[in-house]
Amino acid sequence: MQSTWIALTVFMFIALLVAGGIAGANLLLRVRAKKPVPTTFDTYECGEEPDGVAWVRFHPRYYVVALIFVLFDVETVFILPWALNIKPLGNTAIVEMVLFMAILLLGWLYAVRKGAIKWQ
Repeated sequence: MQSTWIALTVFMFIALLVAGGIAGANLLLRVRAKKPVPTTFDTYECGEEPDGVAWVRFHPRYYVVALIFVLFDVETVFILPWALNIKPLGNTAIVEMVLFMAILLLGWLYAVRKGAIKWQ
């Protein structure tokens, strides 16, 4: 147990030493332009000239759709470990997964009913 703490302390010391060394080398060796270039602060869009300003307002519906997608995507990730261990878990796991899927379906139906997924 004591050797584990010693190894962890040595590892943390070396990690901090390496990180500090990299930060110090960055401060000593950094390269700067002799004259500031005016195009440094221009908006960059994949090598193309920008069309309009960079600060465009999006409708909140886009964020709601993205949030709903991430929510359901992350929740469905829980199905994979269940599917891989279905035999050892038994019938109780099947009932619990049906309940989980029913809750997901209710959430999806609620989002559809509220019009959160409807594109206009």
